[in-house]
Amino acid sequence: MNAAIPLIFAALLFCIGVYGVLSRRNAVMVLMSVELMLAAVTINFVTLGAVAPAGEFPHVGQIFALFILAIGAAEVGIGLAIVLLLYRNRATVNIDDADLMKY
Repeated sequence: MNAAIPLIFAALLFCIGVYGVLSRRNAVMVLMSVELMLAAVTINFVTLGAVAPAGEFPHVGQIFALFILAIGAAEVGIGLAIVLLLYRNRATVNIDDADLMKY
């Protein structure tokens, strides 16, 4: 299997995610960009697990991918709860307004 194409795709996906995190002000868009970065890491693990020599653990890339999916699901649940609380308290999901302390 030629690993160059999936690895280049994952690098492109990761770069798009980093750009989204650094340039967006909307909290939901930042969460979507983080999910893009997690998807890129998952593609890397599956690709490198497929091209690795068959040793003692032949499916280690796929196992790591399952763990990343579970972490991503937990991140979405907690992140959306934080965004909903931010919207309820401030009536906006702008990240710049999230750093103000409520007293």
